Amino acid sequence: MSAEAVAAPPRETTFGGHPRGLQTLFFTELWERFSYYGMRSLLVLYLTAGIAQGGLGFDVPRATSIYGWYTSLVYFTCLPGGFLADRFLGQRRSVLIGGVVIAAGHFCLAFASFGLLYVGLGLIIVGTGFLKPNVSTMVGTLYGPDDHRRDGGFSIFYMGINLGAMIAPLVCGFLAQDPAFLGFLKARGIDPRLGWHFGFAAAGVGMVLGVIQFSLGKRHFGPAVEGPRERATVEKIDAPLTRDDWTRLLAIAVLFFFTSLFWTGYEQAGSSFNLFADRLVDNRVLGREFPSSWYQAVNSVFIVAFAPVFAWLWVRLGDREPSSPAKFSWGLFLQGLAVVVIALGASVAQQSGGKVGPWWLVVVYLLSTFGELCLSPVGLSTVTKLAPPRFASLMMGVWFLSLSLGNRAAGWVAGFFDPQSGSLPAVFGTLAAVCLVAALVLAVLTRPIKKLMAGVN
Repeated sequence: MSAEAVAAPPRETTFGGHPRGLQTLFFTELWERFSYYGMRSLLVLYLTAGIAQGGLGFDVPRATSIYGWYTSLVYFTCLPGGFLADRFLGQRRSVLIGGVVIAAGHFCLAFASFGLLYVGLGLIIVGTGFLKPNVSTMVGTLYGPDDHRRDGGFSIFYMGINLGAMIAPLVCGFLAQDPAFLGFLKARGIDPRLGWHFGFAAAGVGMVLGVIQFSLGKRHFGPAVEGPRERATVEKIDAPLTRDDWTRLLAIAVLFFFTSLFWTGYEQAGSSFNLFADRLVDNRVLGREFPSSWYQAVNSVFIVAFAPVFAWLWVRLGDREPSSPAKFSWGLFLQGLAVVVIALGASVAQQSGGKVGPWWLVVVYLLSTFGELCLSPVGLSTVTKLAPPRFASLMMGVWFLSLSLGNRAAGWVAGFFDPQSGSLPAVFGTLAAVCLVAALVLAVLTRPIKKLMAGVN
């Protein structure tokens, strides 16, 4: 029996018309992303905050370098994590192991210890490598090769990602930065400088909730998510690759390059855009000040609002729906426009010598969201369709490796953030040009890439 024949478990119970297992994976990813984005929204701000504010007092280049290496390694470990799942552990065990290790990492960060900072970041890196590629691959195993619900299932799954990412900065940012909560701590004899660590601890609690509900929902997955020993009786795990398999792998490699450039621009959100929000934006609405880390939720709010619109649009277009490479090109173009807007905002701040309004960043994140919706959920679905079944998690690891390279490059670019030098418009303008030129090149290459995909749209 082939892998495709056993890919989808029984459909007796459904989640919004989709296999019941999607509900479990939806909430697993929601809580994992809650933990990741909650911590990510605080990391650079914590590293650069002064000792008197409970931070570590690092300068911007050092802090953004740590941030870049951390976010890069988080996604780099998806490659060995996918390999270990395919060859030894299976996706289900890998996700469970990853969730437990991630939670342990966040709880290390809950302590005000310089040594535990690096231990905690290391544990989160390793745990994400086990969890991230395999939970996405598990979504693909819920559907047969010709199941038209697959792209819709990934759109629902992607909303879970962004619900977690939307809630996390609000909760963790409130605990770490909000004067009301810090005053609450002080009134009870607790050093308010520990607010950062309450935020980190909240991220760990979220991951624990994800592990619990994943364990309770394991009965909804089929044999395709188990290790090779369990799968051996129902699929041929060593079948040779066909010519179409090889050309599809080449298509993944080409898209990988352009995706890395997209993430270089997009992942400024947690570093240079975060510092821009903290230092160059007047963070007040109706006279009330709010934590700068709350901007990290804006993108996810837009994702939740517009993901159904984009899903409807692709269906509405019918035969005119753009191919995956064309959608990637649009994603790069829109991300380039987002960086153009923040470059203009930096120029206004530089010329006025003051701060700009919050709406500059709102527009940046709106354009970035549109770009993400053209590229990221489409990419997850495309990889599960292009990858040979026995390399499914490994190829998902390759997909996340593009995020690793993009995050590392993003950290390097963010190291040039220096509002005092007057160079910010040039830094952001250069990054915007890279994204826009890459979008044009990918648009030209769309037709040859479609041929490599051998019938997959």
